Amino acid sequence: MAAVAALMGLGLLWLRQPPLVGFILAGVALGPTGFGVIPNSESVNLLAEMGVLILLFFIGMELSLKAFVVSLRQSVLVAGGQIVAALIVAILIGFALGLDFAESLILGFIIAMSSTVVAMKMLDDMGVLRGREGRIAVGVLIAQDIAVVPMLIFVSSFGSGDINYVSVTFKVIVAVAFLGGLLWWLGKRGKLRVPFTEQIENKVEILALGSLAICFSAATISGIAGLSPVYGAFIAGILIGNSTLRTRVIPVIEPIQSVLLIVFFLSIGLLMDLSFIWNNLLLVIAASLAVIAAKSVLNIALLRLTGSDEQTALVAGLSMAQIGEFSFVLAAAGLAASALGGDAYRLAIAVTAISLLISPVWANLMRRVERVASAGLTSYRQALMEAYANEIGEVQRGRQAVDRAVFHVRLRYRAARLALYHRRAEKAAEGSGASEDKGDKAAEADPKAQPQQPVKAE
Repeated sequence: MAAVAALMGLGLLWLRQPPLVGFILAGVALGPTGFGVIPNSESVNLLAEMGVLILLFFIGMELSLKAFVVSLRQSVLVAGGQIVAALIVAILIGFALGLDFAESLILGFIIAMSSTVVAMKMLDDMGVLRGREGRIAVGVLIAQDIAVVPMLIFVSSFGSGDINYVSVTFKVIVAVAFLGGLLWWLGKRGKLRVPFTEQIENKVEILALGSLAICFSAATISGIAGLSPVYGAFIAGILIGNSTLRTRVIPVIEPIQSVLLIVFFLSIGLLMDLSFIWNNLLLVIAASLAVIAAKSVLNIALLRLTGSDEQTALVAGLSMAQIGEFSFVLAAAGLAASALGGDAYRLAIAVTAISLLISPVWANLMRRVERVASAGLTSYRQALMEAYANEIGEVQRGRQAVDRAVFHVRLRYRAARLALYHRRAEKAAEGSGASEDKGDKAAEADPKAQPQQPVKAE
């Protein structure tokens, strides 16, 4: 499995595409609906869940409180607008398809999420991750990642039969209040000093083992308390990230996080049901394209409404157009809680995976638009037209060539019709002349047939 994933990742890298697409394709090829090398994904899913915990732990460690606070207002407004819009659309779709409220709510959560990994990779490739566009996009993505916690609390509560919305709302309020209070407290004071820092700061094994122990312990406590395990992992990451050991722990944890993240993307491929996609190909493709297009327009509009200029809104908005990796976690939680039906789950997985698979095309679009935007633009339409000027020119030249070919074909067709008309006219004239000649010859052969001239009287 690791060998196939590495080869697929290298192949995509050679094609100048994100290697994570190769990891997903490797999972599809090895999965039960592919070549069936891995008949079930239970063990892989366990590692993938660990990868999600490490991912949240790592995001918490890398969270810059100062940078997040600077863009806090816009990040919260944009992320909140994305979630509200996604929920409205999902409820309307659910009403049209006859889905219950819980299922529609989960679909809305799934659509609202963007991929932190893919978006940051796109922005980094463009060289704007540390710039204004990257700062705004990362702030929105972090706000989304934080919103995953109450979402998972809601989704996990749906499996308890009759949903106690008061209890669920209370849990969400407590989780958000605790997180907000922790961020405020850490922002008011300096770095947390870890005991025995001098003794362990150069011990790689202790740093790795201790960090993982803190991550998984916090996740376990959070799960026992009725909250989501990812909430505890995220809190643990924030605490470690604001401690004196941050610069020592990050390079130690990063390789572990990378390996588990590869397993996570492999598990995405394993979850894809190729037979379902083939049987519902038009629906899956239409839904994927509609989601990406709608999210692109919505992201740009929200960023413009909250104060970003056109270039920032364009680049940051397109970077968050895909559906994120936490959507798989939400879908799996909904399926485990029996709140999400099998077909809805397979559709959500397929659309999310396809949106990640076509992210390289979106990245190419972003690079072209960013080059035009950096030179100054007056409208998004102008930016897109200039970004694809070569393709538009080729299309126009092709259209002109087609028009010329059609003109010549029509001209030859008319010439052929005219020649055919003249040929028929000539044949008709020849036929008429031949009949007259026959009549004259018959008259000469039969004098009685000739008309008699009257005899004049003398």
